[in-house]
Amino acid sequence: MRPPSYKGIADEFAAAIRSGALPPGARLPAHRDLARERRIALGTATRVYAELAAMGLVVGEPGRGTFVRHRSGYDGPEPSRALPVPRVADLSFNQPLDPDQAGALRMALRTLAASGDVESLLRQHPAGGRRHDRAVVATYLLGRGIDAAPDDVLLTGGTQQALDAVLRALTRPGDVLAVDALSYPGIRLLAAAHGLDLAPVPVTPAGPDLAALDRLCRTRPVRAIYAMPTLHNPLGWVLDREARARVVEIARAAGCLIVEDGTYAFLDAAPPPSLRALAPERTCYVAGLSKNVAAGLRFGFAVVPGHLAGAVTRSLRSAAWSAPGIVTALATGWIADGTVARLEEARRRDAAARQEIARTALGGMDVVAHPGSYIVWLGLEPHQRPDHVAAVLAEEGILVSTADAFATGAWRPPAIRLALATPPLDDLGPALRRLRSAIEAIPP
Repeated sequence: MRPPSYKGIADEFAAAIRSGALPPGARLPAHRDLARERRIALGTATRVYAELAAMGLVVGEPGRGTFVRHRSGYDGPEPSRALPVPRVADLSFNQPLDPDQAGALRMALRTLAASGDVESLLRQHPAGGRRHDRAVVATYLLGRGIDAAPDDVLLTGGTQQALDAVLRALTRPGDVLAVDALSYPGIRLLAAAHGLDLAPVPVTPAGPDLAALDRLCRTRPVRAIYAMPTLHNPLGWVLDREARARVVEIARAAGCLIVEDGTYAFLDAAPPPSLRALAPERTCYVAGLSKNVAAGLRFGFAVVPGHLAGAVTRSLRSAAWSAPGIVTALATGWIADGTVARLEEARRRDAAARQEIARTALGGMDVVAHPGSYIVWLGLEPHQRPDHVAAVLAEEGILVSTADAFATGAWRPPAIRLALATPPLDDLGPALRRLRSAIEAIPP
C-alpha cells in the first residue's frame, strides 16, 4: 500500500532538520504556502506539520508560525539530558535527597540482612503484595485521610507502574481520558501506550476549568478523569474542598472513574479531603515514595475500589507480577519505623526554603508556584520560544523542562518548568540567578 502523501513530505523535512540543512529556529512555510508549493490540500499540509511536531522536530506558535525546534535541554517526555557544557544545575527533574539518607540506607540494609527470614525476600510475592505489607501502607495512608482496607491497596514498582496497571485494567483503546491541559508527562506516554483519547481540560491559576470538564463529560463518553488535586504538577495548585466536591459530582453524573495522582500530596501537611475520601466507590488513588524518600526507590501503590481490585491485580500480574521483595521490605520498614514520616516533614521544610529562594531570585518574573511545592512554572516573554530558551540555558549548564512536555493537547504556552529539589540548597540561588540573567539577555 502506498504511504499517505503527507508522510513523504514530513520525512523530507525531517531529514533536512536532522542533517542541519534546516537549522534550529528556522521558520517553515505557512500551512497555505506549503499547500500551494507542494500542490497538496491544506489539510494535508497541516498533517505534515502535525507529524513533525509529534517527532519533536518542530514547534508551532499561534500567530507566529512553525519553527524548527532547538533540541538541547529537556524538551519532551523522552528527552536527551546531555548538555554541551559542564552541568551547573538540573532543574528538569525532582530528585530530593537528604545528606543523611545514605547512612540510613546502609543501616536499613544491615537490619534487613539480620532479620529472621531473609530468604522470604528472594521468593516471589503475590501480585499486589503480601497482605502484611499492604496493611502497613494502608495504615500510612490514614495520615492522608484515606481509609482503605489492605485488600484494596496494591503495591507496585513505583507510581508510574501503579498508573499503568490501573489504566491497563480499567480502560480500553479508544476510551476518553479527561486530563488537565497541562499535566504530568507520564500520563501522555501511558495514554499513547494504551490507545486512549486524551481530552484536555482548560486550566486556570486555581485549578482545572470545572465548567469545561462538566461540558466534556456531558458531550463525550469519558471513561475516567485523571486529576492531581493536591500540589499539581506543573502548576502547583491545591484544589479547595468545594472544587473537589464538584469534580466528584461531575464524575458521578457521568458515571466515570477518577484516577487521583498523589505524588506530591505529602508536601501539604493538611490538605482538603482527597478525591478518594470523597468518592471511594469510583476513585483509584496512586502515589509512591519517589519524591518523599528517593527517586531510585521504585515503590508505589494503587488504592482501588474493592470491586475493581481483582481487575487491577490481574493487570499487575500480567505486566510485572509484583513489586520486588527487597524494595518492599525496605519501604514498608521505613514506613513502619517512622523514617518516611520524618523525611516528609524534612521535605516540607526544604521545599518551603527552596520556594523562598526562588521568589527572591525570580522576583518580578511571571512565576506560578505553591509556597510549599518543589515546582516553579515560569512564563516567558512572547519573543522567547521555550525550546530556544532551553537551548540557551543548556549552554549555561542548566537543564529545564519546556511547556510542551506537559501539554496534553495542541495548546503549548510560552513557559518552562523549574524543578527545585535536585541542586544542593546552597547552589540553587546562584543557579536561578544565572538562569534569570540568561533568559533576560535573549534579544527580542
